[in-house]
Amino acid sequence: MRHRKAGLKLNRTASHRNAMFRNMVTSLFKHDRIRTTEAKAKELRRWADHIITLAKRGDLHARRQALAIVREKDVVHKLFENAAERFGAIPGGYTRVVKLGRRPGDAAPVSLIELVVSQDTKKKKTKKKKAKAEAAPKKAAADKKVVKKEEKKPKKVAKTETASADKKDESAVKAEKSAKEKTKVPAKEKAAKEDKPAAKAAPKKKTAAEKADASDTKDKKESTKKDKE
Repeated sequence: MRHRKAGLKLNRTASHRNAMFRNMVTSLFKHDRIRTTEAKAKELRRWADHIITLAKRGDLHARRQALAIVREKDVVHKLFENAAERFGAIPGGYTRVVKLGRRPGDAAPVSLIELVVSQDTKKKKTKKKKAKAEAAPKKAAADKKVVKKEEKKPKKVAKTETASADKKDESAVKAEKSAKEKTKVPAKEKAAKEDKPAAKAAPKKKTAAEKADASDTKDKKESTKKDKE
């Protein structure tokens, strides 16, 4: 008779079976769900429920008992911190087995085993989601206002830039005009200088000696004319 011999052997030795389930329960608490055969998933529920009960108890002895089974310390510490919030309202049945069909290679029935979340944590999550959804339009409106302000600022900058560009253009035009005027002034001065010598050369005054010579020549001419006559 098999009295007090619960559990499946799964065609493995005790050491092999214990090592396999220790690895599987560590992966379950690390990833919250794993995919395995249906027989292993049903047997794994016993291990997972036992460790979650220890985590809900939460004392040092329970932590040491869990560390004797689970391979990784970080997983145990995380489980003990979140066990009261996550599984506090659930009296038992901390896992769920979902059948997925048969495996292609050997047609073994495959199942998904996952941790169950309590309704209180679901309500908290939904409240948080609602708060986020309500806060989202306000944030969007604030972001739009900020964007509009940022869009307005570049326009002012553009206006100042255009005004400065117009000023630059006006200054450039003025500079060109002044340069042309400067070039015109020397030309006028040159023309005036050229005209002055001609004006001075025309009216030359005769000296007294020249006048006397001219009168002598006139007398000679008149005397010659008389002699001829």
